[in-house]
Amino acid sequence: MAGQEPLIPKHGGYRKLKSFQVAQLVYDVTVRFCDRYIDRRSRTHDQMVQAARSGVQNIAEGSQASATSKKTELKLTQVARASLEELKLDYEDFLRQRNAAQWQREHPLRQELIDRRCRTADEVAAWVVQAAKRSVERGQASEMSTKSTLSTVSTDPADLYPALSANAALALLAVACTLLDRQVARLAADFENEGGFTERLYRVRTAKRRTQP
Repeated sequence: MAGQEPLIPKHGGYRKLKSFQVAQLVYDVTVRFCDRYIDRRSRTHDQMVQAARSGVQNIAEGSQASATSKKTELKLTQVARASLEELKLDYEDFLRQRNAAQWQREHPLRQELIDRRCRTADEVAAWVVQAAKRSVERGQASEMSTKSTLSTVSTDPADLYPALSANAALALLAVACTLLDRQVARLAADFENEGGFTERLYRVRTAKRRTQP
């Protein structure tokens, strides 16, 4: 009957979610970052990659599960958010342990990267190279170097890549986490107002009975 609530609503479509797209970019950036700056034999390498992957996979799995369980979708989306928070701490540790500054919210490079709306890890890497060159030219290299003891200001942009890359990943993570926070809040409100599959099943069966002679 036209206008009747479907038992199985539209679900999936996670590839269109902005949270999924940004989380996937974070995953790609993290794989590249870890392969370049983290020892592949270390647990940190595996944990960072797995945390980034978990963020992506749980968004997708939660979206697919929404067909029959809004509760599961909400839970898995929260797991995705928690995984990205874990990854965020690893990047912060990377900077802190190398005496490199972490960008504050108002840092111009942070906002510049966010406004750039990179879609691939290659685009993020290209931006890092450009930002490093500009920083050296402006004499700001000492503010971002990951060398624990820097007696002279570096004139090699490559010395800035680790810190810039970590901060870039943190900027992208901030976007992904904000999007997931909003997504969780919306899912919680929908569940509170509309219930889950059990409630939908009841409504559909009740409506069907009313239309039967």
